[in-house]
Amino acid sequence: MARIASAIASRLVIIVPYAWLLFFFLIPFFIVFRISLSQTVIAMPPYTPVFDLAGGLSGILEGMREFSVDNYVWLTEDVLYFNAYVSSLIIAAVSTFLTFLIGYPIAYGMAQAPRSIRPTLLMLVILPFWTSFLIRVYAWIAILKPEGLLNQFLITIGVIDQPLIILNTNWAIYIGIVYSYLPFMVLPIYSALEKMDHTLTEAAQDLGCTPITAFWRVTFPLSLAGVVAGCLLVFIPAVGEFVIPDLLGGSETLMIGKTLWNEFNSNRDWPVSSAVATILLLILVLPIVYFQNVQAKADSEGR
Repeated sequence: MARIASAIASRLVIIVPYAWLLFFFLIPFFIVFRISLSQTVIAMPPYTPVFDLAGGLSGILEGMREFSVDNYVWLTEDVLYFNAYVSSLIIAAVSTFLTFLIGYPIAYGMAQAPRSIRPTLLMLVILPFWTSFLIRVYAWIAILKPEGLLNQFLITIGVIDQPLIILNTNWAIYIGIVYSYLPFMVLPIYSALEKMDHTLTEAAQDLGCTPITAFWRVTFPLSLAGVVAGCLLVFIPAVGEFVIPDLLGGSETLMIGKTLWNEFNSNRDWPVSSAVATILLLILVLPIVYFQNVQAKADSEGR
């Protein structure tokens, strides 16, 4: 009896993540994909239903005759959406790179710090999460605007004579994304560096490596899993970011998150916006699959 109960418990533990993916990923994705195959109408909801589950099998078969890929064809014909995807990928990639350049030294310094102060440093990294995300973005408006704190400080110390135009540019978006997502880069890298056997670095130096050479040949490769995880945790949400480009980038900023919001709310074109979201998800699946392959390779080498 105890063995049967243990087997049931182990199966339940396995079922929980699959149930989570089913209810919070697959089912919502199916709903969005279903809407993307419909046509826009002036009604509520503003699309013609396809795959009508309420009508049973007959409703599904009837809906399959009405589904259309016109929305996906429309995305390939309108250059706006292509430019939005490309711009979002570029901004997300640059932001991820800048976040990595800032986050890795922070994580490395935390891992090298005495164990007694590591919890304090860790708390300082996650401290911004205690404040509303929206408030933090609005704070950057007060800092970056022409009469803001940054320009006043630079003019006071004599570095510049005229205010810098940072707000409503891509630089403001980079600053907002790096600041907002920096903990997502620091924490995975710190976790990888903390678990590393630092005697390996000492052994490399004893064998003639300089500290810099030992870092690139020993420390950085061992922390690569944390680097990949941090980059994905920053890159994936940055591609679809809406709040930061809208508030810091201004009205002329072209990113897929803003385009998606306009289609849903301003144009009321749910089918096209669903098609945009579906393609965005497929684009983001590629780095996720890459990360899984890297993790599987690292695990196999570890064994």
